[in-house]
Amino acid sequence: MPSTTYRDVVHMIAADNYGYVTTREAERAGVPNVELVKLATRNRFAHIAYGLYRDETIPHTPLDEYAEATLRAGEGAFLRGETVLALLGLADVNPRTITVATPKRTRRTVPARIALTPAPADAKPTVYEGIAAQPVVDALLECQGRVQAGRLLEAAVQARAEGYLTTAEMSRVREALAA
Repeated sequence: MPSTTYRDVVHMIAADNYGYVTTREAERAGVPNVELVKLATRNRFAHIAYGLYRDETIPHTPLDEYAEATLRAGEGAFLRGETVLALLGLADVNPRTITVATPKRTRRTVPARIALTPAPADAKPTVYEGIAAQPVVDALLECQGRVQAGRLLEAAVQARAEGYLTTAEMSRVREALAA
């Protein structure tokens, strides 16, 4: 039986993460940081940002940019507001920037297409499509005033039909939009 190489281990991590792997994830799996640097030097992986690499053998998907944005922002980061709705195809929104909330102050340099915001103290992110995100109910409520109420209501109905909202959450959104 062939032995597992560092490249195999990192590829398995990347396969579950839209092609991306962080040095922290690799380290947890027993791959030293220097090995990721070697893989990038040998053109096996693309260096995306500090501590972030992409296995280019993994096919790109329309959700890659969302995964990359949260990984660039650091541990505990999650999508927020209109970005959550865009991720899930709700409310027909197309935000110019991907809004990412971070639980702690970050000094990372990110591309202009990513907007970093502080996470609310009581934030309880969830995971959609394998990407950390604000719960849909909170995203819908946060978008009030920025997205038309009719669109938000349609998004809530769609979200409820797709299982992203409970009956109680749907009632909460309807009440907020009626006010």
